[in-house]
Parts: sequence; C-alpha cells; structure tokens
Amino acid sequence: MWPNEVHWNELQFGVEIEFVGGAPEEVELLPGWVMSLDERQTDESGRESGSELKPPPLRWEQREQIRDMLGRLQAQGAQANWSCGLHVHVGLEKWGEAIVKPLLVAALLHQNALQSILQTSGHRLLFCPPVTRQMVERFEASPGPMALRNSGRPQSHRCGVNTASWYDWGTVEIRYANGSLDYEEVVRTIELCLRFVAAVGAGRKLPAEPDAFVTALGAPAGGYPPQTLAPQWHQERVWLENALIPVIAPQIERLLPGSEIHHMLPVEGGLLVAAERSGEDLSRFMFRPTALGWDYVRTL
Repeated sequence: MWPNEVHWNELQFGVEIEFVGGAPEEVELLPGWVMSLDERQTDESGRESGSELKPPPLRWEQREQIRDMLGRLQAQGAQANWSCGLHVHVGLEKWGEAIVKPLLVAALLHQNALQSILQTSGHRLLFCPPVTRQMVERFEASPGPMALRNSGRPQSHRCGVNTASWYDWGTVEIRYANGSLDYEEVVRTIELCLRFVAAVGAGRKLPAEPDAFVTALGAPAGGYPPQTLAPQWHQERVWLENALIPVIAPQIERLLPGSEIHHMLPVEGGLLVAAERSGEDLSRFMFRPTALGWDYVRTL
C-alpha cells in the first residue's frame, strides 16, 4: 500500500561493502553474512583482489554487526579504494510494488541531490546511471523489471536509484556512495537512504536542492565516504576496454550465449575477459593477441 508512513529506523536494510586486499576467504562471518568471492575489485597494482561483503537483512538496532565485520576486514589489511562502492538496499515490504513508480518519480527529482550529498566519484558514474523519463513511461506502459533497466554493459544496467531491485530482492538499491570501511561513514550512508525511502513511502514532497533536501530528511549533512580519484592507468584501461569490446564480444557470445562483457584485465599471457549472464556469477576467459586478432585460449 502506498502511501504509508513508516519510521525510517523500522525499515530493513542491507549493504554491499566492496574492498580490496585482505584475505576474504579466511574472514569469519557472523550468522547470515555472505562473502561474494566472485565480486573482486581492482587494487592499486591493477590486479583483482578483495571481495564484496553482504549482511542478511538487518534492522537499525542491529547495525553494530556492521562495525564488527568491518573490524574483521580491517584486521586483515583490507581497504576501500577508488574502485570500490557502497550499495545500500532498503526493504520495500511495507509498501510492495505500489512504491516502485513513486520511487522512480522521486529518483527523477532527487537523484542529483543524492549524488551530490554522497559525493559520487566521477569514474563511478558508470555503475549508477540516472533514472530517465523514458524509464518511467516504459514502466507505466508495462510494469516489470525490464522497464527499469538501462541498456549497455552489465555495470550500467542498474541505476543510481535501482528500483529493478524490487523484482530481484524486494528492495530498492541506492548505489551512489563511494567505497568505505569506516563504520561511521557506512551507517551515515545507510541512514540517509533509509530516511529517503521512508519519505517517499509516506508521499512527502522534498526539495530538489541538496542542502534543503538533506535538511528536510533530517539526515546527516556530511561525513559520507569521500571522493577518490582513479589513477591515470585505470582511465587508460577503460579506454582500451571500450575499443576492444566490439572486437571480442562476438566470441564471448559464442562462448557464453546471452552474456555481456563486464570488464577486461591485461594479465600475463594475454587478456582476461569477464562476462556476466543475468542471474549467474561472472565467467572468466583468457584471450591472446595474434596477427589476425584475438584468439580464445581457455576458460578460467
């Protein structure tokens, strides 16, 4: 049912915590927590490391679990760098599908404010494209998850305010925050997202200007994960990826039909190409350059 007034700290939430380094396979997990070992990030050497840590659905009074798990990561030397993000899931069970369109409309009005408050690093905008008026119109014509996904590479399917997550997890996913392993920064980000969703759920009208927006929500005005610049070599790698994708994509389609290239990494002996098919873990393939192009070597 929408609108329906629910206090922000009564909502369930989850948070995806990306990091580099450490030894994620060895971290002792609290009950229900998951280490997504397939979700590796790019470390300062340009290699894949770290992972993504996720809790079970939590309530606000359970947030100390986050402090505990962040401490375990930090004790192993894990860090959040420029390649990491912090994605907050807010449960929509209090409203159901009825809140999806109001969230889309709210995203059109307030996604720039959220991006500004959370100081989204420019190179991370690939992972959180904007909701568009066309998406709202598609959803009005044919409600469902396909209306809520952007086209493009897998990273760009999920908007900064990702309402398609309702159909996968019963949540809305807010993806603008930069990576962090600092407890205070993480919980401030969660609080902002909870307050925003609760306000939309109650049908409140919010100002568009960032300072007025955050004041109206009663959320912290600052103290969120700071911007971090990507190194030049990463920017150059992205340019190379964009040039190679059209060349290698036909081979990936033959190897893994219905998939899309997620990322590429130069490795000893060739090029690692990671591809994603909806609902499945990443698959990785090795290619090597030849005089005639790029040859598939093996599946990793």
